[in-house]
Amino acid sequence: MSYLISMAAGVLVGLLYWLLRVKSPAPPLVALIGLLGMVVGEHAVPVVRTLLQRDAPYARSEPPAAQQAPAAHERDAAAD
Repeated sequence: MSYLISMAAGVLVGLLYWLLRVKSPAPPLVALIGLLGMVVGEHAVPVVRTLLQRDAPYARSEPPAAQQAPAAHERDAAAD
C-alpha cells in the first residue's frame, strides 16, 4: 500500500511541476542515484551497529559459564 501512496504522491508532484512549468530540481538519473544513496545509508547504520556490537565483549547476553551462579540442584549437591 505504501508503494501506491508513494507513486501517487510522485505523480501529483510531477503534475504540479508541469502545471507551474517548473523544471525538475535534478535530472532523473541524478535524483535516482541520490535516492539510492539514501536507501543504502538508511540500511548501513543498523548493519554497522550490529557488526560493532558483535565484536564488543560487553555485547554478550549471558556471562561466561565460569561466572554463572550454580543451579539449585548443584547447590544442594555441594551442601551434602
